[in-house]
Amino acid sequence: MSKTFKTLPKQPGIRKNTLSGTYQAIKKIKGKQYTATFDTVREAQYWRATFNGVEEKKLTEEIPKTTSTLRHVWERMKALHFPSVELSTQRIWERRFKFWDEITHMHIEDITPAVISQLIEERKAFYMSEEYKARGAGCSGRCTMNNELNIFNTVFNWYKEEEEFLVESQNRVTPIRRRHREAGYIREGSVKPEVKRITPEQAFKFFAHMQSSVYKDLAVMQYFCAARIGEVAGIQISNIYLEQDLLMIREVVSWCNASKMFEYLKPYPKNQEPRAVFIHGLLREIIERRLKMRKPGCDFLFHVDGKPLNFCNIQVHYRRAQREAGIPQRGTHCLRHGMATLARKVGGSLDAVMAMTGHKDIKLADHYSKIDDQVQKDTSLKVVEHIRSLGLFGESTRSQLKDDLESNETVVSLRLVK
Repeated sequence: MSKTFKTLPKQPGIRKNTLSGTYQAIKKIKGKQYTATFDTVREAQYWRATFNGVEEKKLTEEIPKTTSTLRHVWERMKALHFPSVELSTQRIWERRFKFWDEITHMHIEDITPAVISQLIEERKAFYMSEEYKARGAGCSGRCTMNNELNIFNTVFNWYKEEEEFLVESQNRVTPIRRRHREAGYIREGSVKPEVKRITPEQAFKFFAHMQSSVYKDLAVMQYFCAARIGEVAGIQISNIYLEQDLLMIREVVSWCNASKMFEYLKPYPKNQEPRAVFIHGLLREIIERRLKMRKPGCDFLFHVDGKPLNFCNIQVHYRRAQREAGIPQRGTHCLRHGMATLARKVGGSLDAVMAMTGHKDIKLADHYSKIDDQVQKDTSLKVVEHIRSLGLFGESTRSQLKDDLESNETVVSLRLVK
């Protein structure tokens, strides 16, 4: 057999063209051999099961395609839609879309749920193989294919809404089905919940173990502003108004996903709205200390020799301090979660949280500041104290309960009940 074709296990009479990615079906009828080429295994299986040798020409006729290829849609989306999307988001989308490289030559009308199922099965087998695990860190930790399925839906939804494809896409529906997410499940994620909410005691213990004054000031500023790390690292001196006790968080640092190095300064935060922060005494001390270290031509409040901070250096200092402080929290976002929780506890409402964090969605504010565990603990202790105040659970009651549990009279035999 030619190296161009590859036999498929458990698929007699069907082989794959390794160059074009198509499938060739072979069938003998009354000593005569017939062949046909298809885009999917499912079509080849159907042809072998139904072809009788009479309708060969009719079945193999090329039907004109009415839709664009997936590759063409993707390239048009990159040209028209990507300029309005953050560079970091573009890179994430491009990385996830590589999952679909094998079917980008196919027309939209030919990408059926069966095609998606076949691709997921092949990818899943690869992700669970020793070859994939041997690739090292960043590869063997895959749990699901949800991100890849989501990017396909993102491209398809853009295809449906773009005027260029309005005629050909009006009767199309996405081939992604619920079963594809279930089929793409590989393994359960980490069962150990990540500790995100840092207490004030833990936060100040963390600050005390920070060795560099620049990164210590950065961490304290992030905590009291309840900000994302990119928002604090991007604070511009021109946005600080000490006379009005006001700091405006506008620009945000964008770091390269791969190198973690400073790339550019975004002109607005994640929700595209600037946020005002009141400068209290602790923040004023930090700001005045950093202003004394200002470099000519540098408008960044936090910098190293006049250059913006790189995320890799922030990670090194944060992780070292967290490890030496012996606290369970990791990363930079725990400070934002911690201040959101503290704001809800002190302020008593989600309005206080939204004012501190800048969230516009009340559900997100609730997620960042949940205090269910502490409320349950405090309520349980109050219930016990209330019962004790009523004299319903004193020493005599506890001793009587203990005697009853140890007595055989309180144990009812199942035989007697029956």
